[in-house]
Amino acid sequence: MYVPPEFALDDPQAIEELLQTHDFGLLVTAGREGPEATHLPFLYDPERRLVEGHLSRGNGQWRTLERLAAEGEQALLIVQGPHSYVSPRWYERPAAVPTWNYLAVHLYGTPRPIADPDRLTAQQARLAARYEDPADWTMAAVEPETLEKLMRGIYGFELPIARLQAKAKLSQNKTPGDRAGVVDALDGLDHPDARATAGWMRRLSALDG
Repeated sequence: MYVPPEFALDDPQAIEELLQTHDFGLLVTAGREGPEATHLPFLYDPERRLVEGHLSRGNGQWRTLERLAAEGEQALLIVQGPHSYVSPRWYERPAAVPTWNYLAVHLYGTPRPIADPDRLTAQQARLAARYEDPADWTMAAVEPETLEKLMRGIYGFELPIARLQAKAKLSQNKTPGDRAGVVDALDGLDHPDARATAGWMRRLSALDG
């Protein structure tokens, strides 16, 4: 990912918040026949510095993960944060062109298969617990025979993070007045991503100059 110095995001807390909040990513690998990509939910473990996820065994990309694990090669997980169009009309000096503000994180690492059935089931239980109220539903509600069959149909993996790139392109190359105009305009749009982008600008773009 191209990351000019002014857009580099180095704050570990901000990166963790992005990965915890935007926990649906794009897993990219170099397959034998070309690039492969799967959209999937993931769990981020900052203490162990890894992400974990799973693929359907109907998705041939799992075989590439097996090969990468055996050969010590890396996969890439792309995580997209909030983003929004930025109009030059919002600047103090509108003699500019449109652009796009966004946050993104790229995670690189050699995949590690989760072959043990109990560990795989525990991984899926953690994933469900992230979104389900345990008072309403847990994986214990699934019949053991059915659960065992379902677990055989997926491929679990961990991706220890060998390299991380985080980018926050949030008008840091503009004047404080221009940035303030962008924030005000994004706040006025009826779109959650626009307002979220404005929130990150306040946090990271030094609006007070």
